[in-house]
Amino acid sequence: MEIIFDIVIDALIDSLKILPFLFITYLIMEYLEHKTQDFTSSIVEKTEHFGPLWGGLIGVFPQCGFSAAASNLYAGRVITLGTLIAIFLSTSDEMVPLFISEQVPISTLIQILAIKALIGIITGFAIDLIVHAYHKAHSKTANDPVRIEALCEKEHCHCDDEESSGAFGIIKSALVHTIHIFIFVLVLTLFLNAAITIVGEDNLSRLLKTSPVISHILAGLIGLIPNCAASVIITKLYLDQMITLGTMMSGLLVGAGIGLLVLFRVNDDKKENVNITVLLFVIGTISGLLMDLLNITI
Repeated sequence: MEIIFDIVIDALIDSLKILPFLFITYLIMEYLEHKTQDFTSSIVEKTEHFGPLWGGLIGVFPQCGFSAAASNLYAGRVITLGTLIAIFLSTSDEMVPLFISEQVPISTLIQILAIKALIGIITGFAIDLIVHAYHKAHSKTANDPVRIEALCEKEHCHCDDEESSGAFGIIKSALVHTIHIFIFVLVLTLFLNAAITIVGEDNLSRLLKTSPVISHILAGLIGLIPNCAASVIITKLYLDQMITLGTMMSGLLVGAGIGLLVLFRVNDDKKENVNITVLLFVIGTISGLLMDLLNITI
Protein backbone atom coordinates (compact mmCIF):
# COMPACT_ATOMS: atom_id res chain seq x y z
CA MET A 1 0.00 0.00 0.00
CA GLU A 2 2.87 2.34 0.76
CA ILE A 3 4.28 1.86 -2.75
CA ILE A 4 0.89 2.54 -4.32
CA PHE A 5 0.51 5.64 -2.15
CA ASP A 6 3.94 6.92 -3.26
CA ILE A 7 3.09 6.30 -6.92
CA VAL A 8 -0.18 8.26 -6.61
CA ILE A 9 1.44 11.14 -4.70
CA ASP A 10 4.32 11.42 -7.22
CA ALA A 11 1.87 11.39 -10.12
CA LEU A 12 -0.23 14.12 -8.51
CA ILE A 13 2.81 16.28 -7.85
CA ASP A 14 4.15 15.83 -11.40
CA SER A 15 0.75 16.66 -12.88
CA LEU A 16 0.04 19.61 -10.60
CA LYS A 17 3.32 21.22 -11.64
CA ILE A 18 2.01 21.85 -15.14
CA LEU A 19 -1.36 23.33 -14.13
CA PRO A 20 -0.26 27.00 -14.02
CA PHE A 21 1.50 26.70 -17.40
CA LEU A 22 -1.49 24.98 -19.00
CA PHE A 23 -4.01 27.47 -17.66
CA ILE A 24 -1.97 30.53 -18.65
CA THR A 25 -1.36 29.05 -22.11
CA TYR A 26 -5.05 28.35 -22.67
CA LEU A 27 -6.01 31.81 -21.40
CA ILE A 28 -3.70 33.36 -23.99
CA MET A 29 -4.95 31.04 -26.74
CA GLU A 30 -8.59 31.66 -25.88
CA TYR A 31 -8.01 35.41 -25.98
CA LEU A 32 -6.30 35.09 -29.35
CA GLU A 33 -9.19 32.97 -30.61
CA HIS A 34 -11.92 35.33 -29.44
CA LYS A 35 -10.31 38.73 -29.84
CA THR A 36 -7.34 38.84 -32.14
CA GLN A 37 -7.32 35.88 -34.52
CA ASP A 38 -6.72 37.95 -37.68
CA PHE A 39 -4.08 40.04 -35.92
CA THR A 40 -2.45 36.89 -34.52
CA SER A 41 -2.20 35.30 -37.95
CA SER A 42 -0.41 38.39 -39.21
CA ILE A 43 2.00 38.46 -36.25
CA VAL A 44 2.81 34.76 -36.61
CA GLU A 45 3.63 35.25 -40.26
CA LYS A 46 6.02 38.09 -39.40
CA THR A 47 7.77 36.61 -36.34
CA GLU A 48 7.73 32.84 -36.83
CA HIS A 49 11.18 32.88 -38.45
CA PHE A 50 12.65 33.75 -35.04
CA GLY A 51 10.61 31.12 -33.21
CA PRO A 52 13.39 28.51 -32.86
CA LEU A 53 15.69 31.13 -31.34
CA TRP A 54 13.22 32.15 -28.63
CA GLY A 55 12.05 28.56 -28.13
CA GLY A 56 15.59 27.27 -27.66
CA LEU A 57 16.47 30.01 -25.18
CA ILE A 58 13.29 29.87 -23.10
CA GLY A 59 13.24 26.07 -23.08
CA VAL A 60 16.41 25.78 -20.95
CA PHE A 61 14.67 27.17 -17.87
CA PRO A 62 13.98 24.36 -15.36
CA GLN A 63 10.26 23.74 -15.71
CA CYS A 64 8.19 21.04 -17.36
CA GLY A 65 5.15 23.13 -18.25
CA PHE A 66 6.69 25.01 -21.15
CA SER A 67 6.91 21.90 -23.35
CA ALA A 68 3.21 21.26 -22.66
CA ALA A 69 2.42 24.85 -23.57
CA ALA A 70 4.47 24.47 -26.77
CA SER A 71 2.47 21.39 -27.78
CA ASN A 72 -0.77 23.31 -27.41
CA LEU A 73 0.61 26.24 -29.37
CA TYR A 74 1.80 23.94 -32.16
CA ALA A 75 -1.55 22.13 -32.31
CA GLY A 76 -3.11 25.56 -32.81
CA ARG A 77 -0.40 26.38 -35.38
CA VAL A 78 0.68 29.42 -33.39
CA ILE A 79 4.30 28.19 -33.58
CA THR A 80 6.17 26.25 -36.27
CA LEU A 81 7.46 22.69 -36.22
CA GLY A 82 11.01 24.00 -35.91
CA THR A 83 10.07 26.05 -32.86
CA LEU A 84 8.37 23.04 -31.26
CA ILE A 85 11.44 20.83 -31.79
CA ALA A 86 13.75 23.59 -30.51
CA ILE A 87 11.71 23.80 -27.30
CA PHE A 88 11.58 20.01 -26.87
CA LEU A 89 15.35 19.65 -27.34
CA SER A 90 16.29 22.49 -25.00
CA THR A 91 13.72 21.75 -22.29
CA SER A 92 15.33 21.12 -18.91
CA ASP A 93 13.46 19.84 -15.90
CA GLU A 94 15.07 17.84 -13.11
CA MET A 95 18.63 18.22 -14.40
CA VAL A 96 19.06 21.77 -13.12
CA PRO A 97 17.91 21.23 -9.51
CA LEU A 98 19.91 17.98 -9.36
CA PHE A 99 23.06 19.73 -10.55
CA ILE A 100 22.53 22.49 -8.00
CA SER A 101 21.83 20.04 -5.16
CA GLU A 102 25.04 18.15 -6.02
CA GLN A 103 26.94 21.46 -6.02
CA VAL A 104 28.08 21.07 -9.62
CA PRO A 105 29.96 24.23 -10.71
CA ILE A 106 27.62 26.82 -12.19
CA SER A 107 29.95 27.13 -15.19
CA THR A 108 29.41 23.43 -15.98
CA LEU A 109 25.64 23.78 -15.69
CA ILE A 110 25.62 26.86 -17.94
CA GLN A 111 27.73 25.10 -20.59
CA ILE A 112 25.40 22.08 -20.68
CA LEU A 113 22.32 24.29 -20.91
CA ALA A 114 24.01 26.33 -23.65
CA ILE A 115 24.73 23.14 -25.64
CA LYS A 116 21.10 22.02 -25.32
CA ALA A 117 19.85 25.44 -26.37
CA LEU A 118 22.29 25.66 -29.29
CA ILE A 119 21.32 22.21 -30.60
CA GLY A 120 17.66 23.15 -30.29
CA ILE A 121 18.06 26.51 -32.04
CA ILE A 122 20.18 25.18 -34.93
CA THR A 123 17.93 22.16 -35.45
CA GLY A 124 14.79 24.28 -35.23
CA PHE A 125 15.96 26.71 -37.90
CA ALA A 126 17.08 23.81 -40.12
CA ILE A 127 13.70 22.08 -39.82
CA ASP A 128 11.79 25.26 -40.65
CA LEU A 129 14.00 25.84 -43.69
CA ILE A 130 13.43 22.27 -44.90
CA VAL A 131 9.68 22.49 -44.34
CA HIS A 132 9.55 25.84 -46.15
CA ALA A 133 11.56 24.47 -49.09
CA TYR A 134 9.36 21.38 -49.28
CA HIS A 135 6.16 23.39 -49.32
CA LYS A 136 7.59 25.76 -51.91
CA ALA A 137 8.66 22.87 -54.17
CA HIS A 138 5.18 21.37 -53.95
CA SER A 139 3.42 24.72 -54.43
CA LYS A 140 1.98 24.67 -50.94
CA THR A 141 1.76 27.49 -48.46
CA ALA A 142 4.65 27.23 -46.01
CA ASN A 143 2.58 28.51 -43.12
CA ASP A 144 -0.40 26.60 -41.76
CA PRO A 145 -3.18 28.94 -40.73
CA VAL A 146 -3.62 29.59 -37.03
CA ARG A 147 -6.28 27.10 -35.99
CA ILE A 148 -6.78 27.55 -32.28
CA GLU A 149 -10.48 26.92 -32.77
CA ALA A 150 -9.68 23.30 -33.65
CA LEU A 151 -8.68 22.72 -30.03
CA CYS A 152 -11.99 24.10 -28.86
CA GLU A 153 -13.91 21.75 -31.15
CA LYS A 154 -11.86 18.80 -29.88
CA GLU A 155 -12.49 19.65 -26.21
CA HIS A 156 -16.20 20.50 -26.74
CA CYS A 157 -15.82 23.61 -24.58
CA HIS A 158 -18.31 25.70 -26.65
CA CYS A 159 -15.69 28.42 -27.02
CA ASP A 160 -17.46 29.82 -30.03
CA ASP A 161 -20.76 30.39 -28.22
CA GLU A 162 -21.81 34.02 -28.15
CA GLU A 163 -21.87 34.09 -24.34
CA SER A 164 -18.31 32.74 -24.27
CA SER A 165 -16.81 35.79 -25.93
CA GLY A 166 -16.51 37.80 -22.71
CA ALA A 167 -13.87 37.58 -20.00
CA PHE A 168 -15.83 34.95 -18.04
CA GLY A 169 -16.33 32.83 -21.14
CA ILE A 170 -12.62 32.96 -21.99
CA ILE A 171 -11.67 31.91 -18.44
CA LYS A 172 -14.27 29.15 -18.45
CA SER A 173 -13.06 27.76 -21.78
CA ALA A 174 -9.44 27.86 -20.60
CA LEU A 175 -10.42 25.96 -17.44
CA VAL A 176 -12.19 23.28 -19.47
CA HIS A 177 -9.11 22.76 -21.66
CA THR A 178 -6.82 22.74 -18.63
CA ILE A 179 -8.88 20.19 -16.68
CA HIS A 180 -9.12 17.85 -19.67
CA ILE A 181 -5.37 17.87 -20.23
CA PHE A 182 -4.66 17.60 -16.50
CA ILE A 183 -6.76 14.44 -16.17
CA PHE A 184 -5.16 12.97 -19.29
CA VAL A 185 -1.63 13.63 -17.99
CA LEU A 186 -2.46 12.41 -14.47
CA VAL A 187 -3.77 9.05 -15.67
CA LEU A 188 -0.79 8.42 -17.92
CA THR A 189 1.67 9.59 -15.26
CA LEU A 190 0.15 7.12 -12.80
CA PHE A 191 0.69 4.35 -15.33
CA LEU A 192 4.27 5.41 -16.07
CA ASN A 193 5.21 5.76 -12.40
CA ALA A 194 3.87 2.26 -11.77
CA ALA A 195 5.84 0.90 -14.75
CA ILE A 196 9.08 2.52 -13.59
CA THR A 197 8.53 1.16 -10.07
CA ILE A 198 7.95 -2.37 -11.40
CA VAL A 199 10.98 -2.32 -13.71
CA GLY A 200 13.15 -0.67 -11.07
CA GLU A 201 15.54 2.25 -11.40
CA ASP A 202 18.53 -0.04 -10.77
CA ASN A 203 17.60 -2.18 -13.79
CA LEU A 204 17.29 0.93 -15.95
CA SER A 205 20.71 2.03 -14.71
CA ARG A 206 22.30 -1.29 -15.70
CA LEU A 207 20.79 -1.06 -19.18
CA LEU A 208 22.51 2.29 -19.69
CA LYS A 209 25.95 0.87 -18.96
CA THR A 210 26.13 -1.45 -21.97
CA SER A 211 27.94 -0.72 -25.28
CA PRO A 212 28.33 2.97 -26.30
CA VAL A 213 25.85 2.95 -29.20
CA ILE A 214 23.30 0.90 -27.29
CA SER A 215 23.65 3.16 -24.26
CA HIS A 216 22.78 6.21 -26.41
CA ILE A 217 19.75 4.45 -27.86
CA LEU A 218 18.61 3.33 -24.42
CA ALA A 219 19.19 6.81 -23.00
CA GLY A 220 17.04 8.23 -25.81
CA LEU A 221 14.30 5.69 -25.16
CA ILE A 222 14.33 6.48 -21.45
CA GLY A 223 14.26 10.18 -22.35
CA LEU A 224 11.02 9.57 -24.24
CA ILE A 225 9.34 8.55 -20.99
CA PRO A 226 7.14 11.57 -20.20
CA ASN A 227 8.09 11.60 -16.55
CA CYS A 228 10.62 13.46 -14.42
CA ALA A 229 12.00 10.12 -13.16
CA ALA A 230 13.64 9.61 -16.56
CA SER A 231 15.71 12.79 -16.36
CA VAL A 232 16.51 12.07 -12.70
CA ILE A 233 17.93 8.63 -13.55
CA ILE A 234 19.99 9.88 -16.49
CA THR A 235 21.33 12.92 -14.61
CA LYS A 236 22.21 10.89 -11.51
CA LEU A 237 24.12 8.35 -13.61
CA TYR A 238 26.15 11.16 -15.14
CA LEU A 239 26.82 12.77 -11.77
CA ASP A 240 27.97 9.37 -10.47
CA GLN A 241 30.29 9.13 -13.53
CA MET A 242 28.55 5.99 -14.74
CA ILE A 243 27.70 7.36 -18.20
CA THR A 244 29.37 9.89 -20.50
CA LEU A 245 28.31 13.47 -21.14
CA GLY A 246 27.13 12.47 -24.62
CA THR A 247 24.96 9.65 -23.26
CA MET A 248 23.39 12.00 -20.75
CA MET A 249 22.74 14.53 -23.51
CA SER A 250 21.09 11.85 -25.67
CA GLY A 251 18.55 11.21 -22.94
CA LEU A 252 18.03 14.82 -21.91
CA LEU A 253 17.74 16.14 -25.48
CA VAL A 254 15.06 13.57 -26.28
CA GLY A 255 13.33 14.16 -22.95
CA ALA A 256 10.63 16.79 -23.47
CA GLY A 257 8.81 16.30 -20.19
CA ILE A 258 5.09 15.79 -20.73
CA GLY A 259 5.22 17.76 -23.98
CA LEU A 260 4.81 14.67 -26.16
CA LEU A 261 1.89 13.42 -24.05
CA VAL A 262 0.07 16.70 -24.54
CA LEU A 263 0.94 16.74 -28.25
CA PHE A 264 -0.73 13.35 -28.78
CA ARG A 265 -3.74 14.61 -26.86
CA VAL A 266 -4.30 17.94 -28.61
CA ASN A 267 -2.96 17.39 -32.14
CA ASP A 268 -5.35 15.28 -34.22
CA ASP A 269 -2.76 14.18 -36.81
CA LYS A 270 -1.42 11.07 -35.06
CA LYS A 271 0.92 10.23 -37.91
CA GLU A 272 2.47 13.67 -37.59
CA ASN A 273 2.82 13.15 -33.83
CA VAL A 274 4.66 9.88 -34.39
CA ASN A 275 6.95 11.54 -36.95
CA ILE A 276 7.73 14.34 -34.49
CA THR A 277 8.55 11.79 -31.79
CA VAL A 278 10.85 9.85 -34.13
CA LEU A 279 12.50 13.08 -35.31
CA LEU A 280 13.11 14.16 -31.71
CA PHE A 281 14.60 10.76 -30.85
CA VAL A 282 16.91 10.69 -33.88
CA ILE A 283 18.17 14.25 -33.38
CA GLY A 284 18.74 13.75 -29.66
CA THR A 285 20.58 10.42 -29.84
CA ILE A 286 22.71 11.37 -32.84
CA SER A 287 23.68 14.65 -31.16
CA GLY A 288 24.72 12.82 -28.01
CA LEU A 289 26.63 10.17 -29.95
CA LEU A 290 28.48 12.84 -31.95
CA MET A 291 29.51 14.55 -28.73
CA ASP A 292 31.12 11.33 -27.54
CA LEU A 293 32.74 10.62 -30.91
CA LEU A 294 34.21 14.15 -30.87
CA ASN A 295 35.31 13.49 -27.28
CA ILE A 296 33.51 16.56 -25.98
CA THR A 297 33.71 16.83 -22.21
CA ILE A 298 32.94 19.54 -19.68
